[in-house]
Amino acid sequence: AALQKLRGTGDLSAELEEMLAEQAAVKGQRAKNPWELFQNRALRWQLVSIVVLSSAMQLCGNDSMYFYAAYVFQEAGIPQDKIPYVVIGTGSCELITSVTCNMIIDYAGRRPLLLGGYIFMAGWAIVFMVALSQQTQISWMPYLSMACIFAYILSFGIGPAGVTGVLPTEIFDQMSRPAAYMICGSLLWFNLFLVGTAFPFIVKSLAHFCYIPFLVVCVCTALYVWFFLPETKGKSFLEISEEFRKQNFKTKTRAGFYKGPEEIKTTTL
Repeated sequence: AALQKLRGTGDLSAELEEMLAEQAAVKGQRAKNPWELFQNRALRWQLVSIVVLSSAMQLCGNDSMYFYAAYVFQEAGIPQDKIPYVVIGTGSCELITSVTCNMIIDYAGRRPLLLGGYIFMAGWAIVFMVALSQQTQISWMPYLSMACIFAYILSFGIGPAGVTGVLPTEIFDQMSRPAAYMICGSLLWFNLFLVGTAFPFIVKSLAHFCYIPFLVVCVCTALYVWFFLPETKGKSFLEISEEFRKQNFKTKTRAGFYKGPEEIKTTTL
């Protein structure tokens, strides 16, 4: 009845079956607290994934773009009294792309959106730093800087902003999700405070090249997604758990091959 109220009157048997299977898998367990997630080896890579992606959400420099927005728009010739409205427009772009991401996420997949978002952000960060350094020498550079601000925010909204919040639901079971979301929320606010505190000093030290730290974060996050984060599109929770289980328990042998938990158990016996 609750599913019908939420989803409508379509065929809900597959979703209900998946929920019941997940419920059976965690039967007899109690809700975990955040510290227990750090101690549980079976959740190691799930935890690393949300720590990396939740931290990157703030450390990628998207919010810092608003720091430069008013200056760039002023240099581009936008009247002073119109600049606040243009800055609001940049925030509206992020909102629209985040909503769009939620509409296409089941078609495009999680990994492509995350990869594309961070790769494009890294590329736009490079162009933005070059444009800032040449802003006083070339007349059209302020317009390129303005385009970079919008492109950076759009890349963030269509990928990381829309996908990161979904992942804890898909990679953690019912007993671990509340604790996982608590860790995500804590990291988001801590890193927002960290960037807000450190960014003025970064600008003072690096001047027009202040986006180098954010560029490094975007590249490293893209590499992590490419090498370690499995795709969750179209998979049940049990299938996703199986992929992470292989990562969490694989052990390297002398010959250089990896053994799963069943092989290790058989070898031991």
